[in-house]
Amino acid sequence: MKNQFKLTVALAVVIASLAFTVSKTKTPASNKKSGWISLFDGKTLNGWHGYNKTTPVKNWDIEDGALVCLGAAKDASGGDIVTDKKFANFELKWEWKVSKGSNSGVMYHVQEDAKYHAPYETGPEYQVIDDVNFPQKLEEWQQAGADYAMHVANSNKKLKPVGEWNTSSIIFNNGHVEHWLNGKKIVEFEAWTDDWNKKRTESKWKDYPDYGKAKTGEIALQDHGDKAFYRHIMIREL
Repeated sequence: MKNQFKLTVALAVVIASLAFTVSKTKTPASNKKSGWISLFDGKTLNGWHGYNKTTPVKNWDIEDGALVCLGAAKDASGGDIVTDKKFANFELKWEWKVSKGSNSGVMYHVQEDAKYHAPYETGPEYQVIDDVNFPQKLEEWQQAGADYAMHVANSNKKLKPVGEWNTSSIIFNNGHVEHWLNGKKIVEFEAWTDDWNKKRTESKWKDYPDYGKAKTGEIALQDHGDKAFYRHIMIREL
């Protein structure tokens, strides 16, 4: 009887331990409770489509759980993909890496319409690029993590070497914008202010009247003719 009691107690301890472990590893439930949803399932292009297109996407593929731009586009238009869903205020996070000398980007509040040729005409961009090996000289506003052609990254920026995964995030909340790279905030600004409008009209965006004006839109990943890798793409609405 005594041995049986000890065995019963031991089993109870094991069961309790397993229950505690399981409760700690319920990631999907935890993510759902906190509002995070996945934009990429690691296996398919479900939830994405070609910008301004209804035909199947052929220039992006899945490799080892990563969404890979094959670099099929000849320029910065024609190969971008966008989310099926639109977002207004959000926190977006993802991991990325690029091949040597490659260029890509993540855009938001993108508008689809026949009058636009590419997402960058309307959507602000978090620049994704190989700062070190890019074949041309880069201005600061063209470098990784920058709000492309608008706001440069600060001294907190620490970029991983080519071939290693970086972690990035964009926070957009009623015009307040933050860019994060590898755990550090590298860009912060307010959209639609006088200063923002001044930057906009004095940069390349002066030729794109609808750039950055939308308050909701799609998330876009850019095919700039180079190979780029994205994974663990998550978003929560604010």
